Amino acid sequence: MDEPQKRRVALKVLGATLGASAFAYAMAPVRKWAAGLSVDQFLQRHYRELTKEELAPILRRLEAKAKADYGRDVVIRDPDPLEGAEFGYALNLSVCIGCRKCAEACHVENNHDRTTNNSYIRVLEMEQGSFDMERGDATYEHAVPAPGKYYLPVQCQQCDNAPCVTVCPVQATWKEPDGIVVVDYDWCIGCRYCEAACPYHARRFNWQKPEIPAEEINPDQSYLSNRVRPQGVVEKCHFCLHRTRVGRNPACLEACPTGARVFGNLADPSSDIRWVLENRRVYVLKEELGTHPRFFYFFEK
Repeated sequence: MDEPQKRRVALKVLGATLGASAFAYAMAPVRKWAAGLSVDQFLQRHYRELTKEELAPILRRLEAKAKADYGRDVVIRDPDPLEGAEFGYALNLSVCIGCRKCAEACHVENNHDRTTNNSYIRVLEMEQGSFDMERGDATYEHAVPAPGKYYLPVQCQQCDNAPCVTVCPVQATWKEPDGIVVVDYDWCIGCRYCEAACPYHARRFNWQKPEIPAEEINPDQSYLSNRVRPQGVVEKCHFCLHRTRVGRNPACLEACPTGARVFGNLADPSSDIRWVLENRRVYVLKEELGTHPRFFYFFEK
């Protein structure tokens, strides 16, 4: 790995690129966030440069901060990618009914801000015969499923050629060996280049400190996944790596009432996800862009 650029260097480059006034506007949320950091926290080395021994006190500090900020005891782990695992996801559009139970489960599992009702999943209502996600309606409020419609849940596609990774000026986001694109929330400078680069609208910017009642905090957390994200950073779906790296399914899959979601190891010939890829006609969103997603869609017929 090339040595990551220091955040202060990246901020200088960003300022020179945008100009003084635009830079000041863009960095306002970041200044507010950074003001609450100690010098040691701000100068913390990149995640991939830290040994397990060096990361351990950082995890304990974050647990103490969660207790102080939200009044809840949490455990923040750092599970390694499983050896030989290459995660992929598939979704059966023939049986998805647009109920948004997946988005709700994501909201709860990943400690999203309750005020904004954020989630990493958007469910688009689509006209039958169309596969253009830009024409989908994510704001429908009527009973589902509606006649003449089908439903297209969209989240991070965990692209092998991820444009969000390419544009990050400080290498705060990268692809792990198991195929999951992750974010180091302690390294992100909040420039939002990744958010603009993502063709699937899968990244979210934390404009404010998340508000979550103590009793609603999910205490089972991971450094690279569902720990409460600070203000001023970009976040995204991570295939619930705090679950999937220890042999569990993503929360959205467990919440689906119709069994539309299939998750598994693409490197395992006997996995359910491989069966889908080998026996169904699968689609990926915006294939023409060459992002090579690990998220697939299919119909029964």
